[in-house]
Parts: sequence; C-alpha cells; structure tokens
Amino acid sequence: MLVGLGPGSVDHMSQRARAALAEADTVIGYVTYIRLVADLLEGKEIIKKSMTEELDRAIEALERARAGKKVALISSGDAGVYGMAGPTFEVLFQAGWIPDSGDVEVEIIPGASALNTCAALVGAPLTHDFCAISLSDLLTPWPVIARRVNAVAMADFVVALYNPKSGRRTRHIQEAQRLFLAHRAPDTPVAIVKSAYRPKQRIEFTTLEKMADCEIGMLSTVLIGNSNTFIRHGLMVTPRGYANKYDLENATPHAGESAGRSLSTGLSGWLQTLRTSGQGAEALAQQYQLPTEYIQHILDEDAMLDDDMGQEAEAES
Repeated sequence: MLVGLGPGSVDHMSQRARAALAEADTVIGYVTYIRLVADLLEGKEIIKKSMTEELDRAIEALERARAGKKVALISSGDAGVYGMAGPTFEVLFQAGWIPDSGDVEVEIIPGASALNTCAALVGAPLTHDFCAISLSDLLTPWPVIARRVNAVAMADFVVALYNPKSGRRTRHIQEAQRLFLAHRAPDTPVAIVKSAYRPKQRIEFTTLEKMADCEIGMLSTVLIGNSNTFIRHGLMVTPRGYANKYDLENATPHAGESAGRSLSTGLSGWLQTLRTSGQGAEALAQQYQLPTEYIQHILDEDAMLDDDMGQEAEAES
C-alpha cells in the first residue's frame, strides 16, 4: 500500500490512509514521516530510512510483500506527487512484476499534497491554472528545471515550488526568482508556507522581488501568484476570471457576453480577430506570444475553409 499521509496532521489524513496503517504488518518510510504518525503504529514492524534512500524503501517493501507481509510504504502529501509511487513502480517493473499476476498487489492511497494544503492555509491562490515544479537537482539536471521555470513564468501560471532550498542547495531559489522576474512584475504576490498543519507551521507573505530574502527551507513550499493574484486582509487569492464576463456586484454578464457561453475573446472570437486583422503570421505570433507555425496553420486552415465555402456557394447558384 502506497500511502499518502497528507500534510502530516492526523486530522487531515484520509480514512483509507488511517485504515491502511491499521491493516499493515510493516510500515516503511522516511524517518520524519514515521514520526508524524508514530501514534498509529503501535505493534507494527517499523523500518525507517533516510532522505536519499527512496529506492531502498521500495526494495524493502517489495521484499517484505513477497514474504507475505502487508506493507504500508508511506509518503507525506500524496504518494504520486514527488512521492514514493514512482520509484516503487520502477523497482517493481525492474523486478519483473506484472499487475494482477498474483505476485504482489499494489494499492495507491491518495493524500492531499503540499500544494493543496499550503493553498488552503493562505486563501485561494490556485483557483486558476497552476503547476508544480521541484527545484531539487538531485535527480533532474538544472537546465531542465530552468527551462520549465522559464516556460511557466512566461505563461503566467500560478506556481508551487517544491524543494526550494536546503542546506546545500542555497542558490536554486535565487535562480528561479531571476527567471520569474524576467516575465513577472516585482510586486507579484508570493506565499511561503513551512510545515503546513504541523506544530512548527509558519506562513509568510511577500513579493517576487523579496522572496529569496525570506526564511525558506526543505519543509517550505513557495506559492508564486500570476499577474492577477492579489493579497488582501491576509488572504492570497487568484481570480477565476468571472470579472471578465460578469459585473461582480449583480452577477449580470457584460455587454457581448452570455452565461454558459465562451467569452467573446474565447477561441471562436479570437479566430475571427485573426481572420480580420490583416496581419501576417509572424506579426500575430509576436503579438500573442505563440509559435509562428501555429498561427500560420490557423490562417491557412481558415483560408481553405473560405475557399470551400465559396465553391459550395458557386455550386448552389
């Protein structure tokens, strides 16, 4: 059983996660995670591993399961989000495991990830499009991380940075900040949450310009807002976009907009704008920050549709 513990507070564990720990003969996990649920592990075989021993945990779990033990391999947050699910499946497949073969059964028990729990503590920062990026380069080359950070910064995603800083990795958050500042305003809201729902929980609101000066460590998650995110009365909020369509005082649609219909600037409206712009693909691509090939394909496709419609009209006449 790959068990997501959630943030670490027993109150925020799922009922299935608690049941899985109760069912298990053996519980395997990083020593800090074991400590979070120690009160639920009485009478269990407990195997504690260090931070960099993820593969060892997975191998140990497989060996115990093949010996007939019911094993709970635990992760904080969700086991499938920077957790033990991935390395465990890699170990299983390497060992020749096949699902439903009768060898070892695997159950994934989801839990709330740091992204969700930190957001709940600071307001509603993830109400619109968002993504998560880990700044850890222990397993991922830095150029790959930097390209991802640059791409989401340019695309105006709300971003949750996992593993932002450690005792050895002190420069990574500064490099991420530099990449974000190339695309975002210095006063972009940022929330830094440490040890969400744990005894040493700490929340700090700051800005993109000042975030690298804040207290950040391995137990911190950094939430960076998009161009519309704001902080008010101690709450970080990212608007969903209702103001684009409705008058928020009386909930009536703006002129040219309709409830339940795409925005006038949605796909259909935007395509019409392209058709009537009189501009070429390169100029439009630069205006909308999209690939020239994509814009050219749209213009060519619409030109073909216009030709087809013209031919049909001639045939009918």
